Amino acid sequence: MTSCAWLWLYVGAFLMLAELLLPGFVIFFFGLSAATVGLIRFALGESFTLTWQLAAFSAFTILYLAVLRRVLTKIFSGSVERSSIDLDKSAVGRTGQVTAEIAPPKTGRVMIGDAEWTAIASAPIAAGVDVKVVGQDNLTMTVEPL
Repeated sequence: MTSCAWLWLYVGAFLMLAELLLPGFVIFFFGLSAATVGLIRFALGESFTLTWQLAAFSAFTILYLAVLRRVLTKIFSGSVERSSIDLDKSAVGRTGQVTAEIAPPKTGRVMIGDAEWTAIASAPIAAGVDVKVVGQDNLTMTVEPL
């Protein structure tokens, strides 16, 4: 009866695909164990009874989780590189141009590089004036005329 072997393979494929939807990289190894049991069932036939199939599934799951998970996690996780750039202050010192008048206490808009930003200033600045960024608070730039 090979339908039992096919069932193990279907369950294994389903569990391995389910890993794409769920984080953690654990369910994949249950699927790999089910597929392994399905292949063994094909090879051994009826002599590989349900009791042995369940025992093999448990043993392969523990083995795969203990050995393969550690190895494959290192391969697929990649590495994280730290940057010395302070992104909160990365625009300070750059120059730009006012695109919408800045009239304190209201904000205006400035074009810095190829992006437009919200800007504040201590004194009114008309549109078209070149400015320098002297401070940054999240996405709001503090500017002064050049």
